[in-house]
Amino acid sequence: MLKRLLLKLVTNQLLLEAKNLSHSFSYPLFEGVNLDLNRGESIAIIGRSGSGKSTLLHILAGLLKPDNGTIKQSHKSLRNDIGIVFQAHYLFRGFSALENLQVASLLSEKEIDNKLLKSLKIDDLMSQKVTELSGGQQQRISVARVLTKEPKIIFADEPTGNLDSETANDVMNTLLSYIDKNSAGMVLVTHDIELAHRCNRVYQLENGVLKLLK
Repeated sequence: MLKRLLLKLVTNQLLLEAKNLSHSFSYPLFEGVNLDLNRGESIAIIGRSGSGKSTLLHILAGLLKPDNGTIKQSHKSLRNDIGIVFQAHYLFRGFSALENLQVASLLSEKEIDNKLLKSLKIDDLMSQKVTELSGGQQQRISVARVLTKEPKIIFADEPTGNLDSETANDVMNTLLSYIDKNSAGMVLVTHDIELAHRCNRVYQLENGVLKLLK
């Protein structure tokens, strides 16, 4: 708590601030959600299936509009300021792994980092077509594609859900290392309690209420 208060006192540390968010479909999903994210900070949101975790993430990322509430970002929300890792990887299936990364590199005018590829253990997969790769390999390519853009905020929706525990830890190590190195921030939705507790803060979304656990 003290660390977060001190971060707020430092100019330009606040990346994202959500106030009093509410949303519903045919039923109330959540209400009164308040959340802030600072540079160099990671946040995990856990909760049962159907509790609204992914919907909240999509609202924070700007993919959905809340019924009520406001979201303030400290930057201009340029296309490459935000990186989203979905449960489905959404790779270009007719392309090779390298070509998928080159698209991100071209659009963001950032170089592909070989150290990043090695940390995700995908450096030897670059020549292979996406359709030749396993689901876990495709997910790691997807993570690399997002990080190649060098976003200020990463929104990750179950990024390790299809990975074995060792590979999941490799991906989490890479994400947390990126955040530290680039003074970025991350909001992570996950069912993996162990991975969630590697984040600076852990929230639980239950019965429409977002509760701070750590």
